[in-house]
Amino acid sequence: MSAVLFRNGLVLTMDDTHTVHPAADVLVVDDRIAEIGPGLTAPEGATEIDASGGIVMPGMIDTHRHMWQTAMRGYGADWTLTQYFVWYYLESGKHFRPEDVHAGNVLAALEALDAGVTTTVDWSHGLQTTQHADAAVDALQSVPGRFVLAYGNIQQGPWEWSASPEFRDFVSRRIRPGDDMLGFQMAFDVTGDPAFPEKAAFEVARELGVPVTTHAGVWGATNDDGIRLMHEHGFMTPSTIYVHAATLTHDSYHRIAATGGSVSVSTESEQSAGQGYPPTWQLRDHDIPVSLSMDTSVWWSGDLFSAMRSTLGADRSREHMEAHGRADTVTHVHLRAEQVVDWATRGGAKALGLDGKVGSLEVGKKADVVLLKNDHSPVMFPILNPYGHVAFQAQRADVHTVLVDGRVVKRDGRLVDVDLAGARAAVERTVEHLVGVMGDEAWRRGMNPDIPETKVLDNPYTYTEWDAGSAQWKHGGND
Repeated sequence: MSAVLFRNGLVLTMDDTHTVHPAADVLVVDDRIAEIGPGLTAPEGATEIDASGGIVMPGMIDTHRHMWQTAMRGYGADWTLTQYFVWYYLESGKHFRPEDVHAGNVLAALEALDAGVTTTVDWSHGLQTTQHADAAVDALQSVPGRFVLAYGNIQQGPWEWSASPEFRDFVSRRIRPGDDMLGFQMAFDVTGDPAFPEKAAFEVARELGVPVTTHAGVWGATNDDGIRLMHEHGFMTPSTIYVHAATLTHDSYHRIAATGGSVSVSTESEQSAGQGYPPTWQLRDHDIPVSLSMDTSVWWSGDLFSAMRSTLGADRSREHMEAHGRADTVTHVHLRAEQVVDWATRGGAKALGLDGKVGSLEVGKKADVVLLKNDHSPVMFPILNPYGHVAFQAQRADVHTVLVDGRVVKRDGRLVDVDLAGARAAVERTVEHLVGVMGDEAWRRGMNPDIPETKVLDNPYTYTEWDAGSAQWKHGGND
């Protein structure tokens, strides 16, 4: 038996009643939470961690991150969504070898754990071959985190790659039903083409019994037509995760709500890249469950502290601006810090079907635990509103200790038993490879793409002749 005891911390359980213990202990035995309360007795040989002056909370959950792109951290800081599509979908993304996917995934996985994100969905749409997929899984399994592989391939239509014998072979070899350390989804988008070619991929997902995650409501790319087709053919389920969902009409939100799906909101992405205004205000009106995600480190940070504060900022900004337009003043904000902390933890667990195992600190649940504590920082005291502190004050440097499945993976602000030098060397090889095949000039230009001579209207990523952008403008976008 192994045991870890967090002693005398402020405990945010994120249970059904959001119980807060101002000063309590959390005892972990093996991979489970054994007790929560004051003055617990430490088992013989237990590791005791002083949590006084800190916040003990569940591990955070990111439901949508393109982990393979982390090898290019920050490269696209000034991109638009169109430039992202051109670079990854149409041009240079094709140059990624299996070892490059592996390098990006390892770095992203380490980055997640360092920031207290204990479960991450690898929205892995760079899997050009099953060799790339094997490399992605090898990387995830080399890092002691909890992951979900969302299998995708932006170089083929989903009806093509999902029907291939190589894909079926990969699933049978690498995916084990019920494995809560490596879950599985199918990841593809629905353009709204009336022929609905994606139907074949949905049928494969149904046959395999795996959820689908899809970029929905992305300006110029996916819209209400895709949601309608999914609904009319019976492919909207409670396990479906709609990423972004930022430019949909009320009809589509009603369909999502009625079928029990959830939305992964990537606020930093939506408000910067242009998928649409972060839709939390719409989701709240339609009572649609929400989880949070960071999208990709090619643009943004990989921590959910950024997600929480940017989501609060976007929602409140819209609420204030709408009030000002009515010559009114907001005197009570609707979205509270407590809600976004829930979305960053319990919301992700519910979306992934893991609510019975993770997402909250409750006796019997898996021990994915984060301690926020930094005795060297003047920002970690006083802690008056713990939810507000997590959402607005805390940051990656304040993540003191992280447990995943009862295993200590970060302690005293440092990752445990991690080969950062090896991860760095692998990423450097990926960058050298990309620069080599592109050339120095093209590589530099990629960070600051030229302004096109003619206006680009359509999303350049299309795998059918269907003009999703024109359809969206015809419908008028978000009403």
